[in-house]
Amino acid sequence: MMYIHFIINPISGSGKHNLSASYIKTQFPNTTYKIEVDYTQHKKHALQLTKSAILQNPDCIIACGGDGTINEVASSLVGTNIKLGIIPIGSGNGLASNLQIPNNFEKAISIIKKGNYKAMDVGQLNDNYFFSNMGIGIDALIIKKYEKAGKRTLSAYIKATLSAALEFKTFKTKVYFDNQHLEINPLLLFISNSNEMGYKMSLTPKASLFDGFLDIIIVPKLSFLEKLLLGYHVLRNSVDKFKKANRILIKDIRIEMPSKIFTDVQLDGEQYNLKTNQLSVRILAKSLRVLVD
Repeated sequence: MMYIHFIINPISGSGKHNLSASYIKTQFPNTTYKIEVDYTQHKKHALQLTKSAILQNPDCIIACGGDGTINEVASSLVGTNIKLGIIPIGSGNGLASNLQIPNNFEKAISIIKKGNYKAMDVGQLNDNYFFSNMGIGIDALIIKKYEKAGKRTLSAYIKATLSAALEFKTFKTKVYFDNQHLEINPLLLFISNSNEMGYKMSLTPKASLFDGFLDIIIVPKLSFLEKLLLGYHVLRNSVDKFKKANRILIKDIRIEMPSKIFTDVQLDGEQYNLKTNQLSVRILAKSLRVLVD
């Protein structure tokens, strides 16, 4: 009998997704499957629920939510034999889209039932994991404003982006990778494992979850008109054609921000304030088993 443990974020996306324990149990015959379902009650609760579920030795743990919920569930599964499944009910659903997991409940559940999986890469920032992307530039401020808006909608994201574009100030940053040392003042220092951020937008359309590399996009301080041009390329998924965007493939990188004490970062679309000005980022190749079609 296959044991599948579901963790549902009831307020993911608009909070009107109607995914419930009763519905899930109708999709899995109790003669073949053991099904358990938990609901998150607050941010970081999925971390606790996943750790408790792991003690019961499930075959799969299914994250039902957006990229933030997936991050919390998957972070405890890195390096284990337990497979991650996804039912995407968030706003952007970037990782699910990259993995070609549909938003339709029945189709997503069909993938879970098939049980096929691939071992995907995982990014690590200090003691934290990320599965889609992270950043310390303007995107971190965008996410901070997006969370404060209280609405997980595309319009709220665009509003947060415009506000951050007017407010963000660059800061001196030192980066070390592949025996290179750069001193920069980036508008954007974005590190991605995935080819999509969410809402079908991408800064790294050539990135892969399975190639053993992280894609970095570094964009220096820009004029207002250059910011508009960058925004145009983001919407068209053509940042690689923006002349001031520098793309680098790396396996690990060290980042220092001498003028800072704490660092605002975004990890998989969630805002974090790290109590350090030194970051170590690396790829953990093929370290998470994820259910795919």
